[in-house]
Amino acid sequence: MKIPLTDKFLWDLYSVFEELGKIAEPHEIFTVRSWRDVCNPDSFKFWREYERKRSKRQFGQFINYLKKKGYIKIKNLEEGRGILLTVKGKQKALTVEYKLNPKFKSKLKKRKDKKWIMVIFDIPEKKRKYRDNFRKFLYNLGFQKLQRSIWISPYEVSKDLEKIIRAFLLDKFVKIFLIKEIEI
Repeated sequence: MKIPLTDKFLWDLYSVFEELGKIAEPHEIFTVRSWRDVCNPDSFKFWREYERKRSKRQFGQFINYLKKKGYIKIKNLEEGRGILLTVKGKQKALTVEYKLNPKFKSKLKKRKDKKWIMVIFDIPEKKRKYRDNFRKFLYNLGFQKLQRSIWISPYEVSKDLEKIIRAFLLDKFVKIFLIKEIEI
């Protein structure tokens, strides 16, 4: 499956920030990084790959396109310019994660305590897009639908689930339960 360059770029940028442990907490709007941190060709091979694919002018236009779409922001800092990954950019990057890793479901491991994770959500109509995306994430995490807004999973996916809920700012609409099945 071919991934659009915009999606791949945002995912790579998110991954770099996450690897460095410098990704913003979900309650922050964006992450500030200096151009030197982000563009250092010795540290990040993906940046050189993108620059090779496009001339400097095209690359500048690409960055402006990402700014217009609201995925990144550029800010002047004391050391120079900084790149900011917005909440919208993080959300797009997380969506791409599952496009890049279609075998994610096959790598899921069942919980050792044999308990299930149950997710109940009531996301308002105003956030329909987030609700639909959240359902796709749940499916990709190995959840099964019990009802429209009640999903269960026997897999250990708590960290991934938390990451998605925080990135999409859905914590006040979602409840997570750990349940045990009782045989009758």
